[in-house]
Amino acid sequence: MIYPNIGRKGNIKFLDNACMEPFGLAVLAGLTPSDIKVELYDDRIEEIPYNTDFDLVAISVTSFSARRSYEIAEAFRKRGVPVVLGGIHVTLAPEEAAEHANCIVIGDAELSWPELIDDLRHKCMRTQYLSPLAKCPQNGMLPCRDIFSGKKYLPVTLLQSSRGCPNQCSFCAPSVYFQKQRNMRDSADVVREIKAQKRKLLFFVDDNIVADKDAAKDLFRTLIPLHIRWVSQASMEMLDDSELMSLMMKSGCVANVIGFESIGTDSIKEMHKLTNLRYIENQYSFAVRELRRYGLQTWAAFTVGHDTDTVESIKETYAFALRNKFTFAAFNILYPHPSTPLYAHFEAENRLLYDGKWWLHPEYRLDNASFIPKNMTPDELTETAYWCNRMYNSPSSIFRRAFETHTNMRNPYRFFIYVVYNLMFRREVFNRQGLAFGYEED
Repeated sequence: MIYPNIGRKGNIKFLDNACMEPFGLAVLAGLTPSDIKVELYDDRIEEIPYNTDFDLVAISVTSFSARRSYEIAEAFRKRGVPVVLGGIHVTLAPEEAAEHANCIVIGDAELSWPELIDDLRHKCMRTQYLSPLAKCPQNGMLPCRDIFSGKKYLPVTLLQSSRGCPNQCSFCAPSVYFQKQRNMRDSADVVREIKAQKRKLLFFVDDNIVADKDAAKDLFRTLIPLHIRWVSQASMEMLDDSELMSLMMKSGCVANVIGFESIGTDSIKEMHKLTNLRYIENQYSFAVRELRRYGLQTWAAFTVGHDTDTVESIKETYAFALRNKFTFAAFNILYPHPSTPLYAHFEAENRLLYDGKWWLHPEYRLDNASFIPKNMTPDELTETAYWCNRMYNSPSSIFRRAFETHTNMRNPYRFFIYVVYNLMFRREVFNRQGLAFGYEED
């Protein structure tokens, strides 16, 4: 199993100093029969042994790693090793992925993986496996985290209680992948998985852990006796339910990634982020006040480059984040992922750059605009977003934001998390900007 890197700067490959464990591959490893030897090679932190005599190479593909994934796949196929590609990008662009593999998996691989392995044994592996969404993800099984042994990852355990999100944000690739559905695990299974590993700091990779409030309450109740600390992704609508918030805090939640996206009502309407419309009055004053009251450290995620955005409005978004002293903030240029409504919108208006495939184009660079914005040039969008990220992660900003007593200085542990991760993200802002996809130059 291979988790690919993104690419390089010049002739130097990108080394990610903040790697998290590739959780999805551990799930597949857990589904693999015990008589089959499974090895993980993480291209972000180690070399890939191309000349090893593997029976099958499985690569997890995102849009950001697609070009590098195809390079790795071709290197193995030239050596006669069959390659299967899966992951979100393969589902969004199956015809493209099929050109670079012996086999592709569309959808949740865990439902088709046992069949694929059995076909491999009998030398009759198909060229495509169409896998439905798992109505009960990881149904009764535990991921195999042994594949992470000896590798340098952040000391955070990844797991999930659900997959998907019912919201319909126009730019969201997971929304398309999961068909606007959200499928839950049984809370008892989640607890069993937590007890099967040793860490007390966990990251639930759910797209929206509070999308089903009753299910979230049930989960949080089962987490309380475990005395863990955890982080996830959540939407603002959780703030209307005091019981939900109380249980969340008692269960050990310290922070959530929250998609603020924009401080402009027209932008929120345009992107169909309907859950935010109720809170955007007075620039999310209620939401920010409630997050502070509960003491939640917040990673505020913003998307920039919408048709309602200007250079000035993007800089106002930065000022809003700084004024509210969010623990972290990211100002992400919109990415038109294939098969999303945003991609179709830009394609219909002939506004896509890089031949409509920024993820493969040799001239594209990470965190650059890949489309023509309405109210600025692509270069202006790139420069403004980078300015926001650079300024928010500057030493003066980190120092200023530290003095938020409800969250960042709530206790020594919160302050430690604030300092360590802000310094890490500051480094990554500069390391990531301008990366070329893949290792090979055309």
